[in-house]
Amino acid sequence: MNRMVEMVMHRGVLTCKRDTPVQDVARKMSERDVSALVVVNDNGYMIGLISRTDLVNARLYEQYWKHWRGLTAGHIMVTDVISVRQDDTLQHASVLMMERKIHRVVVVESTEHGLRPIGILSVTDLVRDMALEK
Repeated sequence: MNRMVEMVMHRGVLTCKRDTPVQDVARKMSERDVSALVVVNDNGYMIGLISRTDLVNARLYEQYWKHWRGLTAGHIMVTDVISVRQDDTLQHASVLMMERKIHRVVVVESTEHGLRPIGILSVTDLVRDMALEK
């Protein structure tokens, strides 16, 4: 049986805006114990993603940007975000994660104005689902 993303995904997404200071992004991830935030525009449509890895990578270049005023999510976000729909199969999502060597995909609904994030599917979710299979 092909199980669907909607059966395993985390509903709801923690977000930030393009102009959110990087320190606030890190604080939100730490306080909420999440590994990524979806960057959205003023209408709530996805424009990027910031992971803990992106934050750590930015820190590697801290000597170059420490004098910049206002380093924001927009400076370090990834814009080529891999996404799936909730009616996609877990097999499809798993293949995407494996091929792209990523730990999560954003679950979106498509609208005429863009992609609205509605959840996250992570490798942890997939492993948990495998463990519960009978």
